[in-house]
Amino acid sequence: VRWMMYWIVFALFMATETFTDLLISWFPFYYEVKMAFVLWLLSPYTRGASLLYRRFVHPTLSRKEKDIDTFLVRTRERGYETMLHFGKRGLNLAATAAVQAAAKSQGALAGRLRSFSMQDLRSIPDE
Repeated sequence: VRWMMYWIVFALFMATETFTDLLISWFPFYYEVKMAFVLWLLSPYTRGASLLYRRFVHPTLSRKEKDIDTFLVRTRERGYETMLHFGKRGLNLAATAAVQAAAKSQGALAGRLRSFSMQDLRSIPDE
């Protein structure tokens, strides 16, 4: 549980760090403060990740649990519908390509078979 709390808080930190690096990286000792914060999160003595998780992350997730569940159900349904749509579209494209290839190759095959017909063989002069 301790590592789960750490990784959740660390992931949130990394997500916010992307934007804060652009805005305040010019601040003196910015990178040193970031390093100290990560060590504070990780330290078994300070239990910074557990503190932040219990105080901020867990209450927020608990309040928004129904919204998150609704979003996940809606996303699953949309994902299924999207998969069916693109699956049908892919099968239609594959069937069209197969029919076109068969139609093109049929003409080539007929021409090749015609060249081996008896009429063509009779037209070859005897030597």
